[in-house]
Amino acid sequence: MAPAFATTGFRIQAAIARRDGSPTKAVVHLVWAGTDRGGTFTDRRITDWPFTRTIKKGTATWTPLPRT
Repeated sequence: MAPAFATTGFRIQAAIARRDGSPTKAVVHLVWAGTDRGGTFTDRRITDWPFTRTIKKGTATWTPLPRT
């Protein structure tokens, strides 16, 4: 069975990132549309994606956290 949404058929409609309780944590709120098996876009899908910031050798990197 084919997945309901494929990674090749999507578009980001809006995004915003905000601090999540500390300077080293953030959450990105995405509003996106994905194509279904028939190629039709389904709009206004919402995803929250948490990130944490680490510093290695003086360089800050934002790393996505696993979803809970």
